[in-house]
Amino acid sequence: MKSKSADKVKLKSFDDLFGTNEILTGETVTSVPIKQLRIFKGHPFRVLDDEKMQETVDSVKKYGVLIPGIVRPYPEGGYEVVAGHRRWRACELAGLEEMPVIVRDMDDDTAVVIMVDSNIQWEDILPSEKAKAYRMKYEAMRHQGKKSGKNTLDEIGGIVGENAKKVQRYIWLSRFSKELLDMVDHKKLGFSQGVEISFLTEEAQRWVHAFVKEQGCTVSTVQSAKIKEYGKSGELTSAMVELILTEKKPKERKILLKADKISRYFTEDCSSEEIENIILRLLDEWKEGQGGK
Repeated sequence: MKSKSADKVKLKSFDDLFGTNEILTGETVTSVPIKQLRIFKGHPFRVLDDEKMQETVDSVKKYGVLIPGIVRPYPEGGYEVVAGHRRWRACELAGLEEMPVIVRDMDDDTAVVIMVDSNIQWEDILPSEKAKAYRMKYEAMRHQGKKSGKNTLDEIGGIVGENAKKVQRYIWLSRFSKELLDMVDHKKLGFSQGVEISFLTEEAQRWVHAFVKEQGCTVSTVQSAKIKEYGKSGELTSAMVELILTEKKPKERKILLKADKISRYFTEDCSSEEIENIILRLLDEWKEGQGGK
């Protein structure tokens, strides 16, 4: 009987080595020297020598590479890795001299799509990685001009269950400087705030980064919206960034109205939105009756 630990190693191996569903029936697997492999140009994903990598290395030593990488001929000799950068690194750490791959001729756009799809479903992807990857795939698909009947942004997000709006916001975020993207990755700047600030010029982004780094302050959604608006109008200056980011943030108040307490005031067919609008209208009337106080 197999031990649970052995099953875990095998499962981990498959998950870690599984790179893409783009392997075609009938393609030939061949082994190529590790030294002939080249990193994909603009590869946005990290390949870390962490605990997960060590598990993959152990699995490679014990079982070999279960799923071959996908490469394409490199113009200056050797092969460019399209799918399988983690497997490549694991082979290096395991002391292997060769790696099993499928060599496929493909244009840049096709290679980008396969490269992104083979990495985007990893659980620990940083916002910066996702932003760069979505932008690369979006530009590649637009250049290909393929029509699948779906919105391009929806199609990109479909593989990980994200809608067009979220994909678009990540693409906007990709315009960030490396320094600001690092802040989003390390949760020193919120994703939504980052999207707003991404509309600024490179100079204005430097102002924001410098002040946030120096003061160690946070940026609220109200502040990021203000900065964005002043940036759009061309009125934003370094001094104004400082002024906005030093404004006293209003204390957030969350009020929860339990359904059983207010249900007697509304009919069953009244939607949540309709209930909210009615309450707000009544509050406006009450405020007017108080002289606007």
